[in-house]
Amino acid sequence: MIKWACLLLLFFTTAVAQGQKPPHLVRPSDSLDPDPFVNTVQQSLKLFYADYANTNSYDSIITALNYAPGQIPTFSDSIICARLSKMNELTPFHLDCNQATLSTIKFFAAQRRGFIRVALGRSALYFDLFEEKLTEYGLPLELRFLSVIESGLRPQVKSRAGALGLWQFMYKTGLYFGLEENSYIDERMDPEKATDAACRYLKQLYGIYGDWNLALAAYNAGPGNVNHAIRKSGGKTTYWEVRPFLPAETQGYVPNFIAAAYMMTYHAEYNIIPMDAKIHNAQLDTMCVKSGVHMQTIAKLTDWELTEVQSLNPVYKTTYIPKMTPARCVTGPLEKIGLLVSYEDSLYKLEEAIYHPKPVVIVPLVIKDSTQNDTLASTALSADTLQTTTPTTANLMYHKVKSGENMRQIALRYGVSIEQVMEWNALRTTNIYVGQKLTIYTNQAQVQVTPAPTPAPPPPVRKYYTVRAGDTFGKIAQRNNLTQAQLQRLNPGVKVNSIDIGQRIRIK
Repeated sequence: MIKWACLLLLFFTTAVAQGQKPPHLVRPSDSLDPDPFVNTVQQSLKLFYADYANTNSYDSIITALNYAPGQIPTFSDSIICARLSKMNELTPFHLDCNQATLSTIKFFAAQRRGFIRVALGRSALYFDLFEEKLTEYGLPLELRFLSVIESGLRPQVKSRAGALGLWQFMYKTGLYFGLEENSYIDERMDPEKATDAACRYLKQLYGIYGDWNLALAAYNAGPGNVNHAIRKSGGKTTYWEVRPFLPAETQGYVPNFIAAAYMMTYHAEYNIIPMDAKIHNAQLDTMCVKSGVHMQTIAKLTDWELTEVQSLNPVYKTTYIPKMTPARCVTGPLEKIGLLVSYEDSLYKLEEAIYHPKPVVIVPLVIKDSTQNDTLASTALSADTLQTTTPTTANLMYHKVKSGENMRQIALRYGVSIEQVMEWNALRTTNIYVGQKLTIYTNQAQVQVTPAPTPAPPPPVRKYYTVRAGDTFGKIAQRNNLTQAQLQRLNPGVKVNSIDIGQRIRIK
């Protein structure tokens, strides 16, 4: 983050030196035209990322070795041991070259090439974060490879035992290290918070054993199993001496870690080309929300793919971001978060219009005409100063876009909001074109002469769902396009955490 701050400062001071006015430090208004200064910064960053992508050395190494596409190179034990020795010079780990590590490395080189390729691609998103946290806690940077064998660098991975996240925390261990969980979030899947917790846990384990390989074994099997193995070994103090007495999975854990570290370091020599990274960690920014919002609303407002919003925000169990203290945040590409900050007020209005529309109030009016006495008419007025409309065929009309018109002008003309027009026409942006036919549910008063007051509306139709095996309150809400809060309002007497098979849940 410091280097980006320096880059911004450089542009700022250059502009002042050239006699230009610095940009105002206020939120930009809702506009499709970016501020020239912001545009300059964005273009410069894009050029930097393009340069960064071309600085990787694997291409030149593979070319120099004259490998054919798909060729799987092999190396002698002596070469592998020499490379491990070179790695050992730069780390406090004991990356031992023995039969266990050699056989595991050869297995990875032949049978896990695709895995290494994918992990290398994902590393662009996470390794900078890992290294920052590891440095903060004074831990070896090689520990970043631990997440590779734990989760394959996928935050949503869950083991059969229930371990979850990049660092595979069990529920109770996560709670012990401050990782929160509720119906909407699980911080074991939060890359930053889970990494911080993993650093604290690993530092604690190293403090117990004084040996990094034993610390890794304890991270995998738990300190209890490691202590038991130490006692059975006669009080040995190194991993390789204790290894025969550890659980079978843990006996392969450290060799897997060494193999992953080796293959991620020497992947080019093995003709492994990293998968393209969708986004680099340095390209990310965050915005914290003041109110609960759905990711669908964010995606619609910023023309951002919903799947990408979800993948970059794995801490959320569903597509709903709850209102919490401290506020929950959205992570995404710089340009999307910048747009979201600019449109923050519109974000909450659009969320309200889509998921919590206000009812239309029917107000009787008395009208005089020349042919009859006072008659009653009705007009639709909104429940507050921001008019909203319940779409019906009675207030449906169409608008054909004319030259020179924009979305704001059209919304003002019909007394509705821009967000409503976007929602009614399934638009992701405010861009429109001449001749486009827009669906409008007008808020403007429409007078209808009636012989009697408007009759009371019919009672709402109730719809119920019968709980089946495997159902949870959250699953039922999601299946019926409701938030858990909305479903709970429909079922005030239901205990969310203890629903029974056969129980009827109101869903409408």
